[in-house]
Amino acid sequence: MNYITGNPLLQRLEGLDARFEETATLITDPAVIADRARYVKLTKEYRDLEKILDAVKRYRSALLSIEESQAVMSDEADPEMRQLAREEFEEASSKLPGLEEEIKLLLVPADPDDSKNAIVEIRGGTGGDEAALFAGDLFRMYQRYAETKGWQLAVSSVSEGAAGGFKEIIFSLTGEGVYGIMKYESGVHRVQRVPATETQGRVHTSAATVAVLPEAEDFEVEIHEGEIRWDTFRSGGAGGQNVNKVESGVRLRYNWRNPNTGTVEEILIECTETRDQPKNKERALSRLRTFIYDREHRKYLDDIASRRKTMVSTGDRSAKIRTYNFPQGRITDHRINYTVYNLPAFMNGDIQDCIDHLIVAENAEKLKESEL
Repeated sequence: MNYITGNPLLQRLEGLDARFEETATLITDPAVIADRARYVKLTKEYRDLEKILDAVKRYRSALLSIEESQAVMSDEADPEMRQLAREEFEEASSKLPGLEEEIKLLLVPADPDDSKNAIVEIRGGTGGDEAALFAGDLFRMYQRYAETKGWQLAVSSVSEGAAGGFKEIIFSLTGEGVYGIMKYESGVHRVQRVPATETQGRVHTSAATVAVLPEAEDFEVEIHEGEIRWDTFRSGGAGGQNVNKVESGVRLRYNWRNPNTGTVEEILIECTETRDQPKNKERALSRLRTFIYDREHRKYLDDIASRRKTMVSTGDRSAKIRTYNFPQGRITDHRINYTVYNLPAFMNGDIQDCIDHLIVAENAEKLKESEL
Protein backbone atom coordinates (compact mmCIF):
# COMPACT_ATOMS: atom_id res chain seq x y z
CA MET A 1 0.00 0.00 0.00
CA ASN A 2 1.36 3.41 -0.97
CA TYR A 3 0.85 5.74 2.00
CA ILE A 4 2.40 8.79 0.32
CA THR A 5 0.64 8.89 -3.07
CA GLY A 6 -2.86 10.28 -2.62
CA ASN A 7 -2.27 11.23 1.03
CA PRO A 8 -4.84 14.04 1.64
CA LEU A 9 -2.61 15.94 4.06
CA LEU A 10 0.37 15.88 1.70
CA GLN A 11 -1.89 16.95 -1.17
CA ARG A 12 -2.74 20.11 0.79
CA LEU A 13 0.95 20.88 1.07
CA GLU A 14 1.73 20.76 -2.65
CA GLY A 15 3.45 23.93 -3.79
CA LEU A 16 5.00 24.78 -0.43
CA ASP A 17 8.48 23.68 -1.57
CA ALA A 18 8.33 26.06 -4.54
CA ARG A 19 7.12 28.95 -2.35
CA PHE A 20 9.90 28.23 0.16
CA GLU A 21 12.52 28.45 -2.58
CA GLU A 22 10.92 31.64 -3.87
CA THR A 23 11.01 33.35 -0.46
CA ALA A 24 14.60 32.17 0.06
CA THR A 25 15.54 34.01 -3.12
CA LEU A 26 13.47 37.11 -2.38
CA ILE A 27 14.98 37.76 1.07
CA THR A 28 18.42 38.03 -0.53
CA ASP A 29 17.21 40.57 -3.12
CA PRO A 30 18.64 44.06 -2.34
CA ALA A 31 15.37 45.70 -3.44
CA VAL A 32 13.41 43.58 -0.94
CA ILE A 33 15.94 44.20 1.83
CA ALA A 34 15.57 47.94 1.25
CA ASP A 35 11.79 47.65 1.77
CA ARG A 36 11.81 46.96 5.51
CA ALA A 37 8.14 46.09 5.89
CA ARG A 38 8.22 43.62 2.99
CA TYR A 39 11.53 42.13 4.13
CA VAL A 40 10.21 41.48 7.67
CA LYS A 41 7.03 39.90 6.26
CA LEU A 42 8.95 37.63 3.86
CA THR A 43 11.49 36.63 6.52
CA LYS A 44 8.67 35.55 8.81
CA GLU A 45 7.03 33.60 5.96
CA TYR A 46 10.38 31.91 5.24
CA ARG A 47 10.74 30.82 8.90
CA ASP A 48 7.14 29.56 9.01
CA LEU A 49 7.56 27.55 5.79
CA GLU A 50 10.83 26.13 7.09
CA LYS A 51 9.04 24.78 10.19
CA ILE A 52 6.22 23.25 8.11
CA LEU A 53 8.59 21.61 5.62
CA ASP A 54 10.73 20.20 8.43
CA ALA A 55 7.63 18.56 9.93
CA VAL A 56 6.57 17.33 6.46
CA LYS A 57 10.01 15.76 5.95
CA ARG A 58 9.63 13.81 9.19
CA TYR A 59 6.06 12.85 8.26
CA ARG A 60 7.13 11.54 4.85
CA SER A 61 9.97 9.61 6.48
CA ALA A 62 7.53 7.93 8.88
CA LEU A 63 5.16 7.03 6.02
CA LEU A 64 8.06 5.57 4.02
CA SER A 65 9.18 3.51 7.03
CA ILE A 66 5.66 2.08 7.36
CA GLU A 67 5.59 1.10 3.67
CA GLU A 68 9.03 -0.49 3.75
CA SER A 69 8.45 -2.39 7.00
CA GLN A 70 5.11 -3.72 5.73
CA ALA A 71 6.83 -4.97 2.59
CA VAL A 72 9.45 -6.80 4.68
CA MET A 73 6.81 -8.34 6.96
CA SER A 74 4.88 -9.72 3.99
CA ASP A 75 7.82 -10.86 1.83
CA GLU A 76 10.68 -11.74 4.22
CA ALA A 77 11.05 -15.35 5.37
CA ASP A 78 13.64 -14.65 8.10
CA PRO A 79 11.80 -14.38 11.49
CA GLU A 80 14.39 -11.95 12.90
CA MET A 81 14.06 -9.60 9.94
CA ARG A 82 10.28 -9.75 10.20
CA GLN A 83 10.50 -8.93 13.91
CA LEU A 84 12.75 -5.95 13.22
CA ALA A 85 10.38 -4.77 10.52
CA ARG A 86 7.43 -5.12 12.91
CA GLU A 87 9.21 -2.98 15.51
CA GLU A 88 10.02 -0.36 12.89
CA PHE A 89 6.39 -0.40 11.72
CA GLU A 90 5.07 0.12 15.26
CA GLU A 91 7.54 2.92 15.99
CA ALA A 92 6.74 4.79 12.76
CA SER A 93 2.98 4.27 13.22
CA SER A 94 3.13 5.72 16.74
CA LYS A 95 4.73 8.91 15.39
CA LEU A 96 2.08 9.61 12.72
CA PRO A 97 -0.71 11.12 14.88
CA GLY A 98 1.67 13.57 16.56
CA LEU A 99 3.24 14.59 13.26
CA GLU A 100 -0.16 15.08 11.64
CA GLU A 101 -1.24 17.25 14.59
CA GLU A 102 1.98 19.28 14.37
CA ILE A 103 1.54 19.90 10.63
CA LYS A 104 -2.13 20.84 10.99
CA LEU A 105 -1.30 23.38 13.71
CA LEU A 106 1.47 24.84 11.58
CA LEU A 107 -0.99 25.20 8.68
CA VAL A 108 -3.41 27.23 10.80
CA PRO A 109 -2.62 30.93 10.23
CA ALA A 110 -0.81 32.23 13.30
CA ASP A 111 -1.62 35.53 14.95
CA PRO A 112 0.78 37.89 13.14
CA ASP A 113 1.50 39.62 16.45
CA ASP A 114 2.67 36.46 18.26
CA SER A 115 6.33 36.94 17.39
CA LYS A 116 6.45 40.52 18.70
CA ASN A 117 7.69 41.96 21.95
CA ALA A 118 5.02 43.04 24.45
CA ILE A 119 4.00 46.08 26.44
CA VAL A 120 2.35 45.09 29.74
CA GLU A 121 0.16 47.40 31.82
CA ILE A 122 -0.86 46.37 35.35
CA ARG A 123 -3.37 48.50 37.26
CA GLY A 124 -4.77 48.08 40.73
CA GLY A 125 -8.55 47.72 40.44
CA THR A 126 -11.23 47.41 43.10
CA GLY A 127 -9.87 47.01 46.62
CA GLY A 128 -7.87 50.18 47.32
CA ASP A 129 -4.47 49.60 48.96
CA GLU A 130 -4.87 45.82 48.77
CA ALA A 131 -5.43 46.02 44.98
CA ALA A 132 -2.23 48.06 44.59
CA LEU A 133 -0.32 45.51 46.68
CA PHE A 134 -1.68 42.70 44.49
CA ALA A 135 -0.67 44.62 41.35
CA GLY A 136 2.84 44.66 42.82
CA ASP A 137 2.66 40.90 43.40
CA LEU A 138 1.63 40.35 39.78
CA PHE A 139 4.51 42.50 38.55
CA ARG A 140 7.01 40.44 40.58
CA MET A 141 5.40 37.24 39.25
CA TYR A 142 5.93 38.37 35.65
CA GLN A 143 9.40 39.68 36.46
CA ARG A 144 10.48 36.27 37.74
CA TYR A 145 8.77 34.48 34.85
CA ALA A 146 10.61 36.74 32.40
CA GLU A 147 13.90 35.79 34.08
CA THR A 148 13.20 32.08 33.51
CA LYS A 149 12.48 32.79 29.81
CA GLY A 150 15.59 34.93 29.33
CA TRP A 151 13.49 37.98 28.40
CA GLN A 152 14.55 41.58 28.99
CA LEU A 153 12.18 43.65 31.15
CA ALA A 154 12.22 47.48 31.13
CA VAL A 155 9.83 49.57 33.23
CA SER A 156 8.63 52.74 31.49
CA SER A 157 6.08 54.16 33.93
CA VAL A 158 5.28 53.68 37.62
CA SER A 159 2.66 55.03 40.00
CA GLU A 160 3.23 53.59 43.47
CA GLY A 161 0.46 52.73 45.93
CA ALA A 162 0.19 54.51 49.28
CA ALA A 163 0.77 51.27 51.22
CA GLY A 164 3.13 49.70 48.66
CA GLY A 165 2.68 47.95 45.36
CA PHE A 166 1.51 49.92 42.33
CA LYS A 167 -1.55 51.87 41.32
CA GLU A 168 -0.16 51.38 37.82
CA ILE A 169 3.02 50.01 36.29
CA ILE A 170 3.86 49.75 32.59
CA PHE A 171 6.79 47.75 31.28
CA SER A 172 8.09 46.16 28.11
CA LEU A 173 9.19 42.55 27.63
CA THR A 174 11.71 41.82 24.88
CA GLY A 175 12.55 38.32 23.66
CA GLU A 176 11.49 35.56 21.31
CA GLY A 177 7.73 35.21 20.80
CA VAL A 178 6.89 37.24 23.91
CA TYR A 179 3.44 38.47 22.90
CA GLY A 180 2.34 35.01 21.72
CA ILE A 181 2.92 33.76 25.28
CA MET A 182 1.98 36.78 27.39
CA LYS A 183 -1.27 37.58 25.54
CA TYR A 184 -3.04 34.97 27.68
CA GLU A 185 -2.50 37.17 30.75
CA SER A 186 -4.79 40.00 29.57
CA GLY A 187 -7.84 40.43 31.77
CA VAL A 188 -8.95 40.85 35.37
CA HIS A 189 -6.95 38.97 38.01
CA ARG A 190 -8.86 38.51 41.27
CA VAL A 191 -7.23 37.87 44.66
CA GLN A 192 -8.86 36.48 47.80
CA ARG A 193 -6.79 36.87 50.99
CA VAL A 194 -6.57 38.54 54.38
CA PRO A 195 -5.02 42.00 53.88
CA ALA A 196 -2.18 43.07 56.16
CA THR A 197 -4.40 45.91 57.43
CA GLU A 198 -7.28 43.56 58.36
CA THR A 199 -7.49 43.17 62.17
CA GLN A 200 -10.40 40.68 62.23
CA GLY A 201 -8.75 38.12 59.96
CA ARG A 202 -11.45 38.40 57.31
CA VAL A 203 -10.77 37.41 53.71
CA HIS A 204 -11.14 40.29 51.26
CA THR A 205 -11.56 40.14 47.48
CA SER A 206 -9.58 42.61 45.36
CA ALA A 207 -8.61 42.79 41.72
CA ALA A 208 -6.00 44.09 39.32
CA THR A 209 -6.22 44.40 35.55
CA VAL A 210 -3.52 43.27 33.16
CA ALA A 211 -3.34 44.47 29.55
CA VAL A 212 -0.79 42.90 27.21
CA LEU A 213 -0.22 44.70 23.92
CA PRO A 214 1.98 43.74 20.97
CA GLU A 215 4.80 46.24 20.62
CA ALA A 216 4.41 48.10 17.33
CA GLU A 217 7.28 48.28 14.87
CA ASP A 218 8.27 51.70 13.52
CA PHE A 219 6.91 51.00 10.04
CA GLU A 220 3.51 49.71 11.25
CA VAL A 221 2.29 53.04 12.64
CA GLU A 222 2.46 56.40 10.92
CA ILE A 223 3.46 59.14 13.38
CA HIS A 224 4.28 62.68 12.34
CA GLU A 225 7.08 63.29 14.82
CA GLY A 226 7.20 67.00 13.96
CA GLU A 227 3.70 67.31 15.48
CA ILE A 228 4.72 65.82 18.83
CA ARG A 229 4.88 68.39 21.63
CA TRP A 230 7.60 67.55 24.15
CA ASP A 231 8.03 68.76 27.74
CA THR A 232 10.75 67.86 30.20
CA PHE A 233 10.56 67.88 33.97
CA ARG A 234 12.39 66.73 37.05
CA SER A 235 11.51 63.18 37.97
CA GLY A 236 10.23 62.52 41.45
CA GLY A 237 10.67 59.51 43.71
CA ALA A 238 13.66 57.32 44.41
CA GLY A 239 16.82 57.63 42.39
CA GLY A 240 19.27 59.83 44.28
CA GLN A 241 20.30 63.42 43.72
CA ASN A 242 20.39 63.14 39.92
CA VAL A 243 16.65 62.51 39.70
CA ASN A 244 15.83 65.71 41.56
CA LYS A 245 18.35 68.00 39.84
CA VAL A 246 18.17 66.92 36.19
CA GLU A 247 15.11 67.29 33.95
CA SER A 248 15.25 63.69 32.76
CA GLY A 249 11.48 63.06 32.79
CA VAL A 250 9.71 63.52 29.44
CA ARG A 251 6.09 64.18 28.54
CA LEU A 252 4.72 63.99 25.02
CA ARG A 253 1.43 65.20 23.63
CA TYR A 254 0.17 64.06 20.25
CA ASN A 255 -3.11 64.67 18.42
CA TRP A 256 -4.19 61.41 16.81
CA ARG A 257 -7.07 60.91 14.41
CA ASN A 258 -8.86 57.62 14.97
CA PRO A 259 -9.29 56.05 11.50
CA ASN A 260 -12.29 54.03 12.73
CA THR A 261 -14.28 57.01 14.05
CA GLY A 262 -12.64 60.06 12.47
CA THR A 263 -12.40 61.78 15.85
CA VAL A 264 -9.22 63.48 17.08
CA GLU A 265 -7.94 62.82 20.58
CA GLU A 266 -4.90 64.05 22.44
CA ILE A 267 -2.56 61.32 23.63
CA LEU A 268 -0.52 62.15 26.73
CA ILE A 269 2.41 59.93 27.68
CA GLU A 270 4.98 60.43 30.44
CA CYS A 271 8.20 58.49 30.95
CA THR A 272 10.40 58.98 34.02
CA GLU A 273 11.98 55.59 34.46
CA THR A 274 15.60 56.25 33.50
CA ARG A 275 17.95 59.12 34.34
CA ASP A 276 18.75 59.51 30.65
CA GLN A 277 16.40 61.91 28.85
CA PRO A 278 17.03 60.48 25.34
CA LYS A 279 16.24 56.97 26.62
CA ASN A 280 13.04 58.22 28.21
CA LYS A 281 12.09 59.89 24.89
CA GLU A 282 12.74 56.63 23.06
CA ARG A 283 10.54 54.69 25.49
CA ALA A 284 7.78 57.30 25.29
CA LEU A 285 7.80 57.05 21.48
CA SER A 286 7.63 53.26 21.69
CA ARG A 287 4.61 53.51 23.98
CA LEU A 288 2.97 56.02 21.60
CA ARG A 289 3.44 53.63 18.64
CA THR A 290 2.04 50.73 20.68
CA PHE A 291 -0.93 52.81 21.91
CA ILE A 292 -1.89 53.84 18.36
CA TYR A 293 -1.29 50.34 16.97
CA ASP A 294 -3.52 48.88 19.69
CA ARG A 295 -6.34 51.35 18.95
CA GLU A 296 -6.16 50.91 15.17
CA HIS A 297 -6.19 47.11 15.47
CA ARG A 298 -8.90 46.88 18.15
CA LYS A 299 -11.63 46.25 15.55
CA TYR A 300 -9.51 43.50 14.01
CA LEU A 301 -9.02 41.88 17.42
CA ASP A 302 -12.73 42.24 18.25
CA ASP A 303 -13.64 40.52 14.98
CA ILE A 304 -11.39 37.60 15.87
CA ALA A 305 -12.81 37.41 19.39
CA SER A 306 -16.39 37.37 18.09
CA ARG A 307 -15.60 34.31 15.99
CA ARG A 308 -14.06 32.37 18.86
CA LYS A 309 -16.12 30.24 21.17
CA THR A 310 -13.72 29.65 24.07
CA MET A 311 -12.21 33.15 24.04
CA VAL A 312 -8.97 31.86 25.51
CA SER A 313 -6.90 34.85 24.39
CA THR A 314 -9.18 37.66 23.28
CA GLY A 315 -7.19 40.31 25.12
CA ASP A 316 -10.44 41.48 26.75
CA ARG A 317 -9.33 43.60 29.71
CA SER A 318 -12.74 43.45 31.40
CA ALA A 319 -12.99 39.65 31.51
CA LYS A 320 -12.26 37.95 34.84
CA ILE A 321 -9.70 35.34 33.87
CA ARG A 322 -8.09 34.05 37.07
CA THR A 323 -8.58 33.85 40.84
CA TYR A 324 -5.74 33.64 43.36
CA ASN A 325 -7.11 32.21 46.64
CA PHE A 326 -4.45 32.54 49.34
CA PRO A 327 -6.26 30.77 52.24
CA GLN A 328 -6.61 27.64 50.08
CA GLY A 329 -3.32 28.11 48.19
CA ARG A 330 -5.38 27.76 45.00
CA ILE A 331 -5.09 29.19 41.49
CA THR A 332 -8.10 28.91 39.17
CA ASP A 333 -8.11 29.99 35.54
CA HIS A 334 -11.78 30.41 34.66
CA ARG A 335 -11.33 30.21 30.88
CA ILE A 336 -10.32 26.54 30.85
CA ASN A 337 -11.37 25.37 34.35
CA TYR A 338 -7.71 24.98 35.29
CA THR A 339 -7.12 24.63 39.05
CA VAL A 340 -3.86 23.93 40.89
CA TYR A 341 -2.79 24.23 44.52
CA ASN A 342 0.71 25.65 44.14
CA LEU A 343 0.04 29.34 44.76
CA PRO A 344 3.44 30.23 46.34
CA ALA A 345 5.34 28.77 43.35
CA PHE A 346 2.88 30.37 40.91
CA MET A 347 3.36 33.82 42.45
CA ASN A 348 7.10 33.21 42.21
CA GLY A 349 6.86 33.00 38.41
CA ASP A 350 6.01 29.33 37.90
CA ILE A 351 3.13 30.04 35.48
CA GLN A 352 4.29 28.06 32.44
CA ASP A 353 2.02 25.05 33.04
CA CYS A 354 -1.07 27.27 33.10
CA ILE A 355 0.01 29.04 29.90
CA ASP A 356 0.70 25.66 28.25
CA HIS A 357 -2.86 24.55 29.03
CA LEU A 358 -4.22 27.81 27.57
CA ILE A 359 -2.16 27.33 24.39
CA VAL A 360 -3.46 23.75 24.01
CA ALA A 361 -7.06 24.96 24.44
CA GLU A 362 -6.62 27.69 21.85
CA ASN A 363 -4.91 25.35 19.39
CA ALA A 364 -7.81 22.91 19.70
CA GLU A 365 -10.18 25.78 18.97
CA LYS A 366 -8.16 26.87 15.93
CA LEU A 367 -8.12 23.33 14.52
CA LYS A 368 -11.86 23.05 14.97
CA GLU A 369 -12.47 26.39 13.24
CA SER A 370 -10.16 25.52 10.33
CA GLU A 371 -11.80 22.09 9.91
CA LEU A 372 -8.42 20.42 9.46
